Amino acid sequence: MPVSSPERQTMVLERSRAWVEVDEGAITHNTRVLRQRIGPHVKLMAVVKANGYGHGDGATAHAARAGGADAFAVASLVEAVGLRRQGLQEPVLVLGHLSRMDEARACLRWRLLPTISTLDQARVFHAVASDAGACLPVHVNLDTGMARLGTPWQEGAALVQAIQLLGNLRVEGVYSHLAAADAVDPGLTRRQRQRFDRVLAQLGNGQPARLCRHLANSAATMADTSLHYDMVRVGLALYGHAPAEHLAGILPLQPAMAVRARVTLLKTVPAGTGISYDHHYHTTRPSRLAVVAIGYADGVPRLLSSRMGVLHRGHWLPQVGAITMDQLVIDATDHPQLHAGAVVTLLGHDGTATISPRQWSEACDTIPWDILCGFSNRLPRLSAGHSPLQGDPATLQW
Repeated sequence: MPVSSPERQTMVLERSRAWVEVDEGAITHNTRVLRQRIGPHVKLMAVVKANGYGHGDGATAHAARAGGADAFAVASLVEAVGLRRQGLQEPVLVLGHLSRMDEARACLRWRLLPTISTLDQARVFHAVASDAGACLPVHVNLDTGMARLGTPWQEGAALVQAIQLLGNLRVEGVYSHLAAADAVDPGLTRRQRQRFDRVLAQLGNGQPARLCRHLANSAATMADTSLHYDMVRVGLALYGHAPAEHLAGILPLQPAMAVRARVTLLKTVPAGTGISYDHHYHTTRPSRLAVVAIGYADGVPRLLSSRMGVLHRGHWLPQVGAITMDQLVIDATDHPQLHAGAVVTLLGHDGTATISPRQWSEACDTIPWDILCGFSNRLPRLSAGHSPLQGDPATLQW
């Protein structure tokens, strides 16, 4: 058997079982489409938290930057530092609540933008910046209707003005988070916008210079240009998915993720055979079954058991029986072309057919965000250009 290089061995191992396939070109395309939507005078902040919504934060950020992203947003300090270590130099906003002195020092060290929601929090960051002889830029989060992070909007102007008096902090931006921008009824979004505008009006001429105002998420960016302000924060649309069905036709987005796995074993069983744990499913005819090497530990929801399917060469093959931790079973009786080592598609395009995250989320009574973010880190994130759709068993040798 020929000896392969370490790189070749790694490539083979990554494709020996199951993987997430990421099309960075689609992310770049989506960013450009979004930039066209917002125009030249509005900045685009790419939201790459949760490992880039499961796509890989570094690859996603670099692809978004290639498409014209001006800044990035993450949820945690670890995510933010990770972007810096992957060579991203653009502004990075930490959306989560940071309040410790060591967190403030990290923001200074890595040139990060912390979110401020309370005066006590601001004082901690001011003390650290003062000790370092530095001026730290911050963004203030206004709670206009989420009842989550942020200062109550009624106190927003007072908080911004109080921070302005702290000599070592500079309010660079003010933002809020929309609770229902993807709803058909815009009533809640309208109320939140009115509250946001009232705070801005209260600041009036006392606004910090170059104050960056941002309110719109993906849905608001797509639905209403009047919500764009100075910057938009785009998450789901960046990855090629509309936040709601009624928004689907607004922009020509390209899905960036596919999930693929290999068939490891084929077997034929008689009619009446119980499949997988608890035998909730029984075959109704002699059946040719294929075991696929992916399961709920990889992020395929167990709730999809006998309610999903996979694609092979554009053909739909139903999944049967309980999805287990590392395996699932599909019925290949009507698809004799399927062979051991073949690659099947669980999410994404295969030929002219597609399985979308929304199909999974509707079957599980959840949302597409939940599906995309749910894939385990034990699934390698691979470039779409280097992952075979049709598996050749010979490629598994090294």
